[in-house]
Amino acid sequence: MSLTPPPDQDIVIFGVSGDLAARKLLPALYNLSAEGLLPRQGDIIGAAPVAWSDDQLREGARSAISQFSRTGLDEAAFTAFAARLRFVRPGDEGGLASLREALTRPRRLIYLAVPPSAFTSVIDALHAADLAAGTSVIIEKPFGHDLESARALNAALHAVFPEERIFRIDHYLGKETVQNIMVLRFGNTVLERVWNRDCVAHVEITVAESLGVEHRGAFYEETGAIRDIVQNHLFQLLAMVAMDPPVGFDALSLRNEKIKVLRAVRPIRPDQVVRGQYTAGEIDGQPVPGYREEPGVSSGSTTETYAALRLRIDSWRWARVPFTLRTGKRLRQRDSRVVVVFHDVPLHLFSGTGIESIDHNRLEVRVQPDEGIDLTFVAKRPGPDLETQTVSMDFSYGDSFKTSPPEAYERLLHDALCADHTLFIREDEVERGWEIVEPILRSPPAPVFYPAGSWGPAEADALAVHGRWHDPSGT
Repeated sequence: MSLTPPPDQDIVIFGVSGDLAARKLLPALYNLSAEGLLPRQGDIIGAAPVAWSDDQLREGARSAISQFSRTGLDEAAFTAFAARLRFVRPGDEGGLASLREALTRPRRLIYLAVPPSAFTSVIDALHAADLAAGTSVIIEKPFGHDLESARALNAALHAVFPEERIFRIDHYLGKETVQNIMVLRFGNTVLERVWNRDCVAHVEITVAESLGVEHRGAFYEETGAIRDIVQNHLFQLLAMVAMDPPVGFDALSLRNEKIKVLRAVRPIRPDQVVRGQYTAGEIDGQPVPGYREEPGVSSGSTTETYAALRLRIDSWRWARVPFTLRTGKRLRQRDSRVVVVFHDVPLHLFSGTGIESIDHNRLEVRVQPDEGIDLTFVAKRPGPDLETQTVSMDFSYGDSFKTSPPEAYERLLHDALCADHTLFIREDEVERGWEIVEPILRSPPAPVFYPAGSWGPAEADALAVHGRWHDPSGT
């Protein structure tokens, strides 16, 4: 991320009264403003079908920033930020005339923080109001509901905007640890030389959540874990871990390598997928209901809240290396990580000294919540006898840099304002992701059940190498 302000432009948030704007967008823009990383000139215009004034938007922003900003609220910084805030209510008959009148710059970034069903109507309204010229647009996942709808969405976008002005955001790519995967791999000879089938036994990627569906039961009924997480977050992590070195650290080079990985994913067989659904249980000692008891969820729902897959990548680098992916809600704890497990030594010279356990050489990249990297290996235990023990070297962002990393949305919003596509998803990545999961969505295996507070259904262990997943230590 450049430390200079982006070019002058307005920022427009459609859906400014919603949860995404309150929890992520307004706090991120405030933090960028406080650090001098917003355009020097240009307003921040919120649009929503509610009867708000400018002052009501500012009060809503104050509340959101106080509650969700990683830095808290500083009065002087907020005063400067609030001076930029404007609110418009798009009229039913007048279209976007009120927005057009509120714009102050010929260039603008428009964030569609609206339900996916509203994407095309907003895009069409922008075109009808002659606001496409000079506009770049950010859209949130899910990018479609399946392959057909993803292609239709891309067609609707391209009818109004060229690809270079479309930013498909996956906030996982804005996380510091995810970006550090590339630095870890391509900035360190010691790791890149062993990052292949000759040294890597298998790779495991986890995106676990302790939360349930909260107030989004009706939405989740139409989505499920495969559409919500696998097709985007997990596949993007997979691509970052498995891609070959790009010719440069730029959007075209990076995305060209990611799509090669996705195209090399072998078709998934039914026996390589487990779908699960949580039942009642306990999280942090508190009872929680099962998925079917959540508001907005059918009592006989077969929607998956958990998905595990075992993949193969048919490439020179990764031939015969299994990749296991899993995600779920109401799991024991919030935890996202990549585990790269290296081959065992060819000859056990220290047999009987304590290292017969498998997977003692591995690299773990902790994406959240405790961002860091852990390398596990074998060492001699102090003492007169030759006894060995598995130990680790740990890198923690908080301990090493004495500061919390910026929020993902801060990085991604700044990049979009600078027209940098490096950490955004290209249309072919979206469509290939849907192609991979389409057979599962068409003929989904029946879900199996797991209690809330566990690490998922026991049936998923059969997909893991050696029949077990690498859960966080102590769990």
